[in-house]
Amino acid sequence: MTSTTRSEDGNGIQGTDGYGIDTDPDRIDITLVHHWLSTDAFWALGRSRDLVERSMHGSLNFGVYGPDGAQVAYARVVTDRATFAWLCDVYVDPAHRGRGLGVRLATAVRDHLAPYGLKRTLLATLDAHELYAKVGFVPVPDPEGLMVLSAER
Repeated sequence: MTSTTRSEDGNGIQGTDGYGIDTDPDRIDITLVHHWLSTDAFWALGRSRDLVERSMHGSLNFGVYGPDGAQVAYARVVTDRATFAWLCDVYVDPAHRGRGLGVRLATAVRDHLAPYGLKRTLLATLDAHELYAKVGFVPVPDPEGLMVLSAER
């Protein structure tokens, strides 16, 4: 993993390899994020642009940007910034995978949320357990205490 430095605006983290992570919502390429999620992310296939936009507006958004400034990854966090957060819609463009960007993105999310002193940050993953374990996520210790209200009821 490369070292990182805080950007001048205080919102972003720039790696020595030219990749940067930023929480500035104005930098997020909504069209690109919608394309990624609705066409390639198995959990969001077919998601409408309207739904993507509404979800982004109610969330803390993280963008990863390549050396040329183009967005190459995305994650969002649903949080009250006091007690709870849910990390979701984590996506790295296939052309930029294998460079540790997923771990760096999850680390940036963890570090950004740390000052809030949240009791719990959750995520759901089918195939990236090892990635999230690298930044401290563990299996839910008491899954019988969790419940879900699904739209498919």
